[in-house]
Amino acid sequence: MAGWWPALSRAARRHPWPTNVLLYGSLFTAGDALQQRLQGGEADWRQTWRVATLVVTFHANFNYVWLGLLERALPAKLLCDQVVAAPIAISAFYAGMSILQEKDDIFLDLKQKFWNTYLSGLVYWPFVQLTNFSLVPVQWRTAYTGVCGFLWAIFICFSQQSGDGTLKSAFTIFRTKWTSAIEGFPEK
Repeated sequence: MAGWWPALSRAARRHPWPTNVLLYGSLFTAGDALQQRLQGGEADWRQTWRVATLVVTFHANFNYVWLGLLERALPAKLLCDQVVAAPIAISAFYAGMSILQEKDDIFLDLKQKFWNTYLSGLVYWPFVQLTNFSLVPVQWRTAYTGVCGFLWAIFICFSQQSGDGTLKSAFTIFRTKWTSAIEGFPEK
């Protein structure tokens, strides 16, 4: 088990872009799969495949390039990340998923959920990126964002499928399902 970390570190040094993209994509995709499981339904592997496609073709690459640009060019990294990258990433997610799901109006989810999702992200991402920019080595920043993106993926995939983009709706549905599950356990 200890042998995987040195191998991953070597891969990140030698091939930082593909290593970070694959880590980010794997973690975000796992977040979608977990979100489906937490909702208690059957696994929708087509949905998970669509998430993986969007994340690997756009989001992971965008994050890798964006974080590199922030590192080299911009002193106000946190502000730029939230004002520029967050709206692009949220828009690409909702529109991209609608395209992959072949919806008639590819902008409907985006119009209905953008602001709620953006405001929810402002509760989470500034703290993630503050840690990222101050403590994480440059070659690991996209992968670190992927680890934190795992939690975000649970939220945004839920929002895209059945939520309204607010943290309240996500917590309400999960609390209801967990409460129902706990009440169903026999007492000892």
